[in-house]
Amino acid sequence: MLLIYIMGMTLVEKIFSRKCGREVQAGEVVMASVDAAMIHDITGPLAVQKFREMGGKSVFDRNRVILLFDHQIPADSIPAAENHVFLRRFAAEQKIHNDDIREGICHQVVMEKGKAGPGEIVVGADSHTCMYGASGAFATGIGSTDMGFVLKFGALYFRVPDTIRLTVKGLFPERVGAKDLILAIASDIGADGATYHALEFTGDTMARMEMAGRMTCCNMAVEMGAKVGIVPPDEVTWDYLKPRRKIDPFPLSSDKDALFAGERSYDVSNLAPQVATPHNVDQGVDVTKVAGTKVDQVFIGSCTNGRFEDLKEAAEVLGDRAFSDRVRVIVIPASRREYLKALQAGLIERFVSAGALVEAPCCGPCMGGAFGLLAPGEVSLSTSNRNFRGRQGSTDASVYLCSPATAAASALFGEITDPREV
Repeated sequence: MLLIYIMGMTLVEKIFSRKCGREVQAGEVVMASVDAAMIHDITGPLAVQKFREMGGKSVFDRNRVILLFDHQIPADSIPAAENHVFLRRFAAEQKIHNDDIREGICHQVVMEKGKAGPGEIVVGADSHTCMYGASGAFATGIGSTDMGFVLKFGALYFRVPDTIRLTVKGLFPERVGAKDLILAIASDIGADGATYHALEFTGDTMARMEMAGRMTCCNMAVEMGAKVGIVPPDEVTWDYLKPRRKIDPFPLSSDKDALFAGERSYDVSNLAPQVATPHNVDQGVDVTKVAGTKVDQVFIGSCTNGRFEDLKEAAEVLGDRAFSDRVRVIVIPASRREYLKALQAGLIERFVSAGALVEAPCCGPCMGGAFGLLAPGEVSLSTSNRNFRGRQGSTDASVYLCSPATAAASALFGEITDPREV
């Protein structure tokens, strides 16, 4: 659809304008159709219940509903097993393809299967659905009641968010990358500094960043209260999508005279490895400020940092050494595809030989309800996206967040360690 815009528009305003067939501005409330809807084993059952309470008989489009299990797999309790059975029956009833426990974490699977693309609106019953913004999609997490509505009608009311543009420039120093960047941004903006805004990532640093890093940044936009994190589609985007789906490249970016709610600039040239201290994501500090802190568990994985690139970075820091006997190291690739890439590259063998426990693709300790839980007083260093009190077990435990490089370096010595010194 060709639209002629009278005034400058943000990327997000353009996406909604394309969907609505008219010029739409931030602040407007619109009903927009969705291109895909994702549910998983935790949020799915309630969404299906709401769908039925609304009189739903058939989902809006069985080919646009994404269903898989990732939070509690294999089933770690009878209620979890019952949820799985409930959703399997729903999938069979509706003739929805169900990836079940086979593929890995929902967000990684959606991206690697090309289920989200530039200009599309994708919703998921999970807060970190915003990760798909790395593909140039407007992707956002919604509640189970809203998802029930989407399953029935294939559309949802949205308030078009204002956009905060983040311009990132410079070259990353050695052993510093996307996770350090987004932790630094979260510390700068604050846990609620971008509430119901879109965070648009631009600048030469983002242009050079591969999709894995872009996913990490967009994944954590919600940790600042943002509705979505989004990267304007470019050659990197189209190259990533080409083998995954049939889609012709088209221009999609904010206009030069677009009105932004705010603009911030970051230079990564002198950025140090970052660590978010307990118990909030926006409490980031340079690793040197917390170096020497003893850790009981190191978790390398999650939808934030469980990709091959992350595992490779951790393996490079590890080298031919062994992890400290004083720390439990859990490594979980984000998907079956990422697991196989790591396996074929010899990374899985390297981690196991070093003393790590490598698990099948799933959320694992990140959501605190399956395995890898912390006892009172224990400390975890994690590459995941949240360190809220009780997130990985006991409310009397502490969780620090970091990059794969910092996690691997720290696992070598049993204490938080600057990866640049390893």
